[in-house]
Amino acid sequence: MNARIGNPHIALEERYCAHNYAPLPVVLCRGEGVWLWDDHGHRYLDMMSAYSAVSFGHAHPRLVAALAGQARRLAVTSRAFYSDRLGLFLQRLCEMTGMPRALPMNSGAEAVETAIKAARKWGYRHRGIADGRARIIACRGNFAGRTTTIVGFSSEAQYRDGFGPFDGGFDLVPFGDAAALDAAITPETVAFLVEPIQGEGGIVMPPDGYLRRCREICARRGVLMMCDEVQTGLGRTGRLLACDHEDVRPDCLILGKALGGGLLPVSAFLAGDEVMDVFTPGDHGSTFGGNALSAAVGAEALALLQDGELIANAREQGRRLADGLRRIAHPALREVRGRGLMLGIDLDPRFIKARGFCERLMACGVLTKETHDTVVRLAPPLVIASEEVDLALQAVRDVFQSIPAHRVSDS
Repeated sequence: MNARIGNPHIALEERYCAHNYAPLPVVLCRGEGVWLWDDHGHRYLDMMSAYSAVSFGHAHPRLVAALAGQARRLAVTSRAFYSDRLGLFLQRLCEMTGMPRALPMNSGAEAVETAIKAARKWGYRHRGIADGRARIIACRGNFAGRTTTIVGFSSEAQYRDGFGPFDGGFDLVPFGDAAALDAAITPETVAFLVEPIQGEGGIVMPPDGYLRRCREICARRGVLMMCDEVQTGLGRTGRLLACDHEDVRPDCLILGKALGGGLLPVSAFLAGDEVMDVFTPGDHGSTFGGNALSAAVGAEALALLQDGELIANAREQGRRLADGLRRIAHPALREVRGRGLMLGIDLDPRFIKARGFCERLMACGVLTKETHDTVVRLAPPLVIASEEVDLALQAVRDVFQSIPAHRVSDS
């Protein structure tokens, strides 16, 4: 906490910004690749990537060039007009993901809201469900954003507290339980919304084959399978999409975060013609969604993934990181879980809470953030090298060595 005292940047944020975050006490002013620098010139290894939004590293030269070049030409006109960038971006996005059509938005939450609207209208148009009766199944522990609709189907009490009334229309089932999904489907169910790996929920992995079984159930029961890959998509788990690990093609796909190259908010909802055709002019839109600047950066971000090298690196370095973490022996370490460069260290809070662990990591020159008090996430940029993985591992080992194995801590 001493770092907060007297720092003018922290003081300004504390004075003028709503206290809806609890940042670690570090003021960042520069980034390059996997490294960040604070206002005192101290360097830190970024093991969080802005919740996977900075998958290509900070200030990637090709992305910065695409941003600057396009900003000099044309940035925002709204989709009241065509641009020479959007079609090319969406073509690349659809061809790489194997999805027929895409609707561009900005934040991941907006893309999820788009998916919800599309699924409901599809149910009314193509399933004959009575107006206002469509239902969507989601999983307990889900996280899809912070809008009132989305927090309305969260199972996290804090996300909902004080923000109701909610619109309803959602049913929750346990994550990883395909039989529970099958049992929960009714004649009014239009879609199943699922994260292949629950990120904010604590880097929670489902059993092997879960997505494949869900795919079969949705197809058999006439329900749209909607995969939220805002955090897991675009190489993060060692495949282009996390669904690819089980060779699953969802009916609807939601992407964001890394799609903007760590420079802009860019997201997209992707689906087939039958789903997309429920939208007609005036039904849905966004002033900034699909702007030329975002399209240019998004297209370049996708181009960086096309040769597969970054995706392979995520797979290789993720394995190196996970193997190193699993070799650590300490009673405070309960489990290491995840896939690729999306890993979580599950801690026993009787020894140390995740916030305290992250503060100690910061003192060792590594930045990341906890989730749910007990999980430290490790999700560095996909450009990370073996030497940098080893530096992160040494910092994690050093923190564990600083935690007494024979007594509990309140830190």
